[in-house]
Amino acid sequence: MPPVVGTSVHGQTEALYLSHHNWLRNWLWSRLGCADRAADFAHDTFYRVLTRSRVDPVERPRAFLARIATRLLIDDGRRARLERAWLESQTLAAAEHPGVPSCETISELIDTLEQIARLLDGLADKPRRAFLMHRLDGMPQAEIAAELGVSISMVKKYVAQGLLHCHLALRDEGPVTQSVCPPK
Repeated sequence: MPPVVGTSVHGQTEALYLSHHNWLRNWLWSRLGCADRAADFAHDTFYRVLTRSRVDPVERPRAFLARIATRLLIDDGRRARLERAWLESQTLAAAEHPGVPSCETISELIDTLEQIARLLDGLADKPRRAFLMHRLDGMPQAEIAAELGVSISMVKKYVAQGLLHCHLALRDEGPVTQSVCPPK
């Protein structure tokens, strides 16, 4: 077969695709044993061809496509091994440290804390600190009063200001699936 010559990457890719897509998909299927994965890798191969920066003529199209596809298969194998190793290490860490929260739990907690920070944005320092100490840390009002250098009745006002601030912020945001200011 003569070399594929085009004036652009798009023209070369189209010619390669029309002439060799079925061959590449079958070649990949014989190696993977799965038609769907073969189709995905064939797609990824042609995407790589399309996004390359060089527009040199392709002398041996099947060898060219097979080389790109082989590199994609190697990359996929490496990625799969890394994922397995990471999952095994996470499973081992969870077994060795049963009280340690999972990555998902930590991520959810961080998201919740960021949402709380947004809700409390604009609240004065002492009311915000009193609200967080009371609602998140579970500190008694007397300890909060001592920490902030204010009276217990002032702590009650600060906590109420925090609750009102959360309520107004949530009302302005619209419906929320889960309350960020959970009861103590």
